[in-house]
Amino acid sequence: MNYSFLNLLALLGAVGLFLYGMKVMSEGLQKAAGPRLRNILSYMTRNRVMGVLTGIVITALIQSSSASTVMIVSFVNAGLMTLEQSMAVILGANVGTTFTSWVVSIVGFKFNINDYTLPLLAVAVPLLFFRKSLYKNLGEFLIGFVFLFMGLAAISANVPDFSQSPEMFAALKQYTQMGVLSVAIFFIFGLLFTMVVQSSAATFAFVLVMGAKGWIPFEIACAIELGANVGTTITPLLASLGANTAAKKAAMGHLVFNLFSATWMLIVFYPFVRMIMWLCADVLHSGDPNALYTMVSAGQTDPAQVDQLAFAMGFGLTLFHTIYKVCSLFIGLPLINYLVRAVNAIVKTRTKEDAEFQLKYISAGLVGASELNLLAAQREIVVMAQRVDRMFGMVKNLIHTKVGSDEFNALLARIEKYEDISDRMEYEIAKYLNSLVDGRLSYDAKMRVSTMLGIIGEIESIADSCNNLGKTLVRKAEAQAHFTEYNYTNIDTILRQVSEAMSNMIAILSDIDGVTPDDLRRSYDKEEEINHFRNHCRDENIENVNNKKYPYSAGIFYMDVICEAEKLADYIVNVVDNVEEQLRRVHTEEGILDLTEELNPEKLAR
Repeated sequence: MNYSFLNLLALLGAVGLFLYGMKVMSEGLQKAAGPRLRNILSYMTRNRVMGVLTGIVITALIQSSSASTVMIVSFVNAGLMTLEQSMAVILGANVGTTFTSWVVSIVGFKFNINDYTLPLLAVAVPLLFFRKSLYKNLGEFLIGFVFLFMGLAAISANVPDFSQSPEMFAALKQYTQMGVLSVAIFFIFGLLFTMVVQSSAATFAFVLVMGAKGWIPFEIACAIELGANVGTTITPLLASLGANTAAKKAAMGHLVFNLFSATWMLIVFYPFVRMIMWLCADVLHSGDPNALYTMVSAGQTDPAQVDQLAFAMGFGLTLFHTIYKVCSLFIGLPLINYLVRAVNAIVKTRTKEDAEFQLKYISAGLVGASELNLLAAQREIVVMAQRVDRMFGMVKNLIHTKVGSDEFNALLARIEKYEDISDRMEYEIAKYLNSLVDGRLSYDAKMRVSTMLGIIGEIESIADSCNNLGKTLVRKAEAQAHFTEYNYTNIDTILRQVSEAMSNMIAILSDIDGVTPDDLRRSYDKEEEINHFRNHCRDENIENVNNKKYPYSAGIFYMDVICEAEKLADYIVNVVDNVEEQLRRVHTEEGILDLTEELNPEKLAR
């Protein structure tokens, strides 16, 4: 056998083409179904069975258990799901990943897909030039589908032909006939190969080609696939290295479960493989999965039977993969609580102080399924808004706290600390959103990212205003100015109005997809109410200073507080404007409603 370095590069290129095709396919589906997938996660029940079904559906759609697990990690720590619920979704994701195996084994062998690749490209490429994003995403999916099978065909054409080298085939045959030791060797090979390529689907394709050429027996192919099931956990583990504790736990849960699954399978490996062969040959009548290897080993090659026997081998391997995953699901589902205990014992929870600066929903290292991770970013923005709301509550308390007291100094220090945290949150969330944009997002998703970037900037400005209010009170004390009961009453009134506006803003951010025109109208009405009250205070302040009801210096600081509060309300309504602008784009595109014209015709004049 003459196998050169150029042939090796061709093989690596074929694997790359296969992986790229799978990536493009996955991203096309994500962009087409992204909003729907986000809704599945948003309204996912706490029931374990529904969690499993969710994992199956999402992984079947995005065609990668690693990507779906990385996405699941993003939702573990803050309300979408607990660690226990995430384990149920991960169990489902392991079953969902078999969808790709069935597509590759059936389509790749049942008929010659290569005869249809160029016609498919002829249909797919024009779709990319349509204005409607749905057609573009469908075209991208079809192109990925074509590349995937072109890569599979290229792998088959460029793997070393052991049948042309009796010595190498004999050596390979020697390693495959060592009983339990062979199973262990090829299990480790499948694990390491998958860790390198970070795709169990690529390992499956490689093993499928080897088995379809009759170079490895069926049980060895199953052992490699079993190892790949453990090796695929490397992607979420690597993604969680720089992430928070919850992310590490979810990724470790994936590894613990897959190790548990592989352990019980290795214990019953040979009886299980014989059962799969019996199902294929005698029950489903798809053929003996090991027949091709037996024929090649005996030096008998019947071209008339090769295709049928290759299909039998691929069908058997996929059936093994599927039944093994389904059995692991039913075994693991009742044991979720024990798996969670094992994960908690391995990954220790950080102290509250350590976790204070950690993002709650997202981690910059966890960017797998970009469309789905938008929901995590949205919830992180809600956390940021709630944190700033607590900061505003501190400001309201600070107004009535004696300046210079320990309580005043402690509150002021906390306000300054929260302002620093809001700066860091803005930076981390923006960095995370930018990393999502670096992926391939649909038009709708890109618009959502643009909206989110605008929102976090306005929320950080709210935190700045809170900090400015604290500084104003310090300057008032340094100037030895004193507010009257009248000043305090009006300050409390405008702060109460701002607090109501803040609460409405947080409610809108918590459920953007469910926002109604009434929700938006309340925000705009509240802003108008605050503006009128600010103007009223300003007019009366001039009269009160002139009438000597309080000193001029007190009037200056009084209006500084009133105007800063009104400015803070402007930032709040700017957040609502961003949400309203996003809804306007979506609704006008769907021909439902132009929210800008109905709700806020003077918005552009502000």
